[in-house]
Amino acid sequence: MLKKKNLTGLLSAATMTLLAGCGSTPLPPDTGCGVPGGFCAPATPVTSATPVQPTYTPAPQAESGVRTMPVEAPPNADGSMPSASALPASANVRIALLLPLESQALAQPAEAVRAGFMAGHERDRAGITVNLVPTGDSSQAALDAYRRAADANDIVVGPLARPAVAALATSGMVNKPTVALNHPQVGGVLPKQLLVIGLSLEDEARQVADWANGEQPAGNALIVTGRATWQQRLSGAFSARWSELGRQQTTVELPIMDGYVDGNALAELRARLQSETPQLMYAALDAGQLRQVRSSLGTSLPTYATATANPGRDAATVPQELAGVRILDLPWTVQPDHPAVGQYPRSGLAGEGLDMQRLYALGIDAYRVARELAARPTGTFELDGVTGRLSVDMSRPTPAFRRIETGAVVRDGASAAVDGRVFDAAPGPLLGQ
Repeated sequence: MLKKKNLTGLLSAATMTLLAGCGSTPLPPDTGCGVPGGFCAPATPVTSATPVQPTYTPAPQAESGVRTMPVEAPPNADGSMPSASALPASANVRIALLLPLESQALAQPAEAVRAGFMAGHERDRAGITVNLVPTGDSSQAALDAYRRAADANDIVVGPLARPAVAALATSGMVNKPTVALNHPQVGGVLPKQLLVIGLSLEDEARQVADWANGEQPAGNALIVTGRATWQQRLSGAFSARWSELGRQQTTVELPIMDGYVDGNALAELRARLQSETPQLMYAALDAGQLRQVRSSLGTSLPTYATATANPGRDAATVPQELAGVRILDLPWTVQPDHPAVGQYPRSGLAGEGLDMQRLYALGIDAYRVARELAARPTGTFELDGVTGRLSVDMSRPTPAFRRIETGAVVRDGASAAVDGRVFDAAPGPLLGQ
């Protein structure tokens, strides 16, 4: 079935919490920046900031096994997949991949991104050389590595940790096309050549609001959330977009301890709904919490959620209480049979969960975006990526980016994309506009 949590939410509380920015399974408690999947480095660096010279990393051999794909990029008439923008025959573009691989806290997510990036390179490597630039935890280490990477390469991809991206965005150092893998959350205008493509909890919530509005044109929305920062971000973004659409809503914050929703609070909510019947429910919860809520309230109320509530595609473990829930997630996790990305192998990372899969997918799309920038550094382009439908506009004073993810429904022990459609959180500016 469904599985996820955005770029898009993720790992352990000691390191970070998507997928998304990222999302994934109920993200662990907030870490440092209070953002699940926010890739917040520890307050005290756990690795050395010793400079590391960029080194060439050969692309790994493509693995056999399960392959996946994303939205709406039909194959050519002969059955082949559309090719990427052509680079000049004489091209020799150098792309630096800047990741915190030397960090004890962030090495695992960094490795997932690296593996995805090199999988993308393996498929379209002509004219591209990838130089891996490992860093530690500290933002200063990332800035030092960025300076060396920008001097020796044409394009830089990274950093990954949110504090490092924020430090770069305000450093005045960005003088080459740079693809940041997280959202800096800084005030003011971003540098002209800094393109931010990190997964976003807020973008997911806004897209879910548009989806729900299209399917449920009348009635109030019940927004059910918890007190964790990532839940407040999701519910706040959905609420704001729902209001923009002219819709009514009621927000209920449930006490949650160690992943369990308070039973008394659920009983009170159940009694309340007997006299106040909403048209739909938006759940800023993880899969386990949502299961508890629907077990108490029943499963008849149309329910929408983001990737945090994705229980995965294993029919043996997906609870019946989640059947019928509409979830927005990356094509990589909810459209595994779509032909648009069948050429990319699954990562094969040891012990990977949905969060690692999303980071791997982010790595694939990061390579594809960087490759397009090599061909069209000041132009506009769209990609049907494994993380969604991507739109990039480098002609603006500040680069603009939008990702549209895929809607899916949990049913019969599996997830199915909703008529292959995606839902755009429009109107509203592209990120960076």
